[in-house]
Amino acid sequence: MSLFSFPTALVHEWFSPRSVGGAELVVRELDGLLNPQLFALVDGESALPQSWLAGRSIRTSFIQQLPFGPSHVQQYLPLLPLAIEQLDLGGFPMVLSSSHLVAKGVLTSPDQLHVSYVHTPVRYAWDQMQAYLRGSRIARGPLGPWVRWQL
Repeated sequence: MSLFSFPTALVHEWFSPRSVGGAELVVRELDGLLNPQLFALVDGESALPQSWLAGRSIRTSFIQQLPFGPSHVQQYLPLLPLAIEQLDLGGFPMVLSSSHLVAKGVLTSPDQLHVSYVHTPVRYAWDQMQAYLRGSRIARGPLGPWVRWQL
């Protein structure tokens, strides 16, 4: 049973069996309340029989089709804002985004209500920034200054 009688979209950055933080717990609770259509940049979880998302239809971005997109979405960091903006949320009067990175950047029309639940920024970027950047090829390339500025 849904809390609202109209179609609702719930946008989250990604669904992965390795992502089990507070943001995912919030999404799970919202899913139970709203019975929304789920959207994400990538989905690596709904195909797993033991997952709470097993069998769910999750609409994803073009990142899903890129090599290692579902399992290593963070490697595509510079593309994530573009990918989130390309999700088609037409037909949903209410859009709820659960964002710790880019989900709040979904594009909605003036006739859609967009409510964004913004979580603590990405911990791996703040608490472990130096280790993350040392291990990332992208931080050493031409985008290095941009990546460091974003984090």
